[in-house]
This record gives sequence, structure tokens and C-alpha cells, in this order.
Amino acid sequence: MIEVGTVLDTKVFDIDRELLKAYADASGDQNPIHQNEEFALSVGLPNVIAHGMLTMALAGKYVSDWAGGSHNVREFSARFIKPVIVPAGEKTDLTVVATVTEVDGNTYKLDITATSAGVKVLGMAKAVVVK
Repeated sequence: MIEVGTVLDTKVFDIDRELLKAYADASGDQNPIHQNEEFALSVGLPNVIAHGMLTMALAGKYVSDWAGGSHNVREFSARFIKPVIVPAGEKTDLTVVATVTEVDGNTYKLDITATSAGVKVLGMAKAVVVK
């Protein structure tokens, strides 16, 4: 039974430079901070970073998978608070988990936590789902 306080299963997404390249090509966002380490460092970043919208999309996938499809997601929002850092030749985690904060019939409100390397990367992440 799903009730207020229920913690949903955690999902870990692996992010690497190959995924960043594929996302850049699909989205048209070729900003060099997402692919060129030298450029990212030159503008004060610690390394190449994942696209914020990729981070958001993966968190959204977590929600829609739990909801049984995107058609059951009524609301989904978050703020970008820290970048997902993606060093060359490594996989970086995006770890997503949610807690049920309200239940009204078949409607569930979720508070979502998204971290990478133990650092919270999305703030005020919430969803409303009908199941």
C-alpha cells in the first residue's frame, strides 16, 4: 500500500561523455561546457557538466516509469542547483528517489531527491501522479 511517507525505489542512471554527446546531438545543444573539458575549465567549471535538461529528463523518466507512463504525470518541476560533473572516461551517477507526501484517492504527490556523487543537483523537485 502506498501512503504518505512511502519511499519509492531508488534508481541510478549512469551518465558518461557518450551520453552527453548523444543528448547534445538529439537536442541541438552543442554548448562546449557539455563536451569540451578545456573549455569547461576555462569558464570556471570543475569539468564537463551534463545538460540540465538531461538531468531533468532522467528524473522525469524515474517519475513516469513509476507512474506507469507519462500520461499519468500531471505535474513535474524542479530547480537546477548544482551541475552533474562528468569526468572523461568515467560514468557519473544520477541517483533519484522519491517520497510520497500526499495521497488523495489515486493521486500522489511526490518529493523527489536527485543527487550525483552524493551532491544534491535538483532542488524543489516535485511531481503529481495519477495511478
